[in-house]
Amino acid sequence: MADYDLTKTIIPHCDRHLVFPLLAHLAEIELFPVEQVQAAQYELAKETNMVDYAVSLFQQLHPDDEVPEEFAGKRDNAVSTNERLQQEALAVLNVIENPEVAQSLRQDKNQNLQYLKEHYNVTLEQINALYNFGQFQYTYGNYSGAADYLYHFRVLSTDPDLTLSAHWGKLASDILTGKWDTALEELNTLREAIDSRAPSVPAFTAAPSSSTTDPALAQLHSRTWLLHWSLFVYFNHPQGRTLLLETFLSPTYLNTIQTSCPWILRYLATAAVLSRKSASGALSSRVRHSIREIVKVIQMEEYQYQDPVTAFLKELYVEFDFEAAQHEIGKAEGIVANDFFLGEFREDFMDNARYLISEAYCRIHHRIDIGDLSERLNLSRDEGEKWIVNLIRETRMGADAKIDLEKNVIEINRPPLPIYQTVIEKTRGLAFRTQALGAAMSRTQQALGVPEEVQPAAVEVR
Repeated sequence: MADYDLTKTIIPHCDRHLVFPLLAHLAEIELFPVEQVQAAQYELAKETNMVDYAVSLFQQLHPDDEVPEEFAGKRDNAVSTNERLQQEALAVLNVIENPEVAQSLRQDKNQNLQYLKEHYNVTLEQINALYNFGQFQYTYGNYSGAADYLYHFRVLSTDPDLTLSAHWGKLASDILTGKWDTALEELNTLREAIDSRAPSVPAFTAAPSSSTTDPALAQLHSRTWLLHWSLFVYFNHPQGRTLLLETFLSPTYLNTIQTSCPWILRYLATAAVLSRKSASGALSSRVRHSIREIVKVIQMEEYQYQDPVTAFLKELYVEFDFEAAQHEIGKAEGIVANDFFLGEFREDFMDNARYLISEAYCRIHHRIDIGDLSERLNLSRDEGEKWIVNLIRETRMGADAKIDLEKNVIEINRPPLPIYQTVIEKTRGLAFRTQALGAAMSRTQQALGVPEEVQPAAVEVR
């Protein structure tokens, strides 16, 4: 299963503090030698201000060696720097936490800065001290404190680059403190900020791509990082899987996945399987459509990326090879169980995957042997009967299916779908796609300086 582990692929797109939980998970499941994982943890920790944590990791790796003296100096330097930055930040924080000041602040940041300067002599440099202290607290491992200081800085700052960097830092802090509702709000805000401009890669990181000067490429890198960071939120928030589908299947982010990180298809496919049923218990039309769209993308991108999770959907919905799908789902179970983001969903994933196999099998057969279907689902005959009964109840096959217990078969009689209904299903969403294409062409021509009167108009399909 180590061949399918994505940790080494995901790490380059994460801040080093977000990598600590990933490595801790690898050490727990023992997918790789523990010594290698601990060495990686130490290499990460020694570049932060979490000196005590780095020392503990060093002692685990080298129990017979003395702790290097550099750690003592680094600890003293971190303590003194923390005290200095704290004094600078508290001077501003004491002012803005004053109830009278809080009531006087408005939406206009420039007006707020003028008010603070006139009444409390607060300068822009002092406000930047909130950012500096928040960033230092983050490197110190005090994520809750970092989130507070970065939030206050973001409210007042007029520097777009530092404000965006504060967004990244606030999101990482909320993730690491497990505040998933707040993290989701921050994720949505950051996504809007990235989509509205061409920002650089988060300043909280030291990624090589931050040196890029091409705005379009910088925005692609930012979206790539956002996709990876969002996995922490979407697979921990109660509504996260549905929200993941809505975000990742949007044209902008689906293009980002196909261009720079096709391995995200594993999480997109898993979210579609996990979201098989809506809150009412029936298969939602959006998820049904999402699975079809994801299968198309999996087909297009299989030359770049493929694993048993994506192969399962391909075998089931493209090849209709149920034996191959059964084989892939067996391997996918282990992959999901060992994945940092998906591990706790293993049972739900297998449950929903079996339903997808059963539903697809029943849709292309009119007469089904219960024993044969139970074997394909890796279930006993009795378990298979209960499974199929529940399937018929929860899907729209109830009125069309009859169970013959004597022959141990299911007979399904479906009226043929009217041709006009087939056309409607095939062309559903065509008007929206045409309008989106027209809008994209209009933006391109405007960028090239083409007059508006010669721009193509969107065609409305009725």
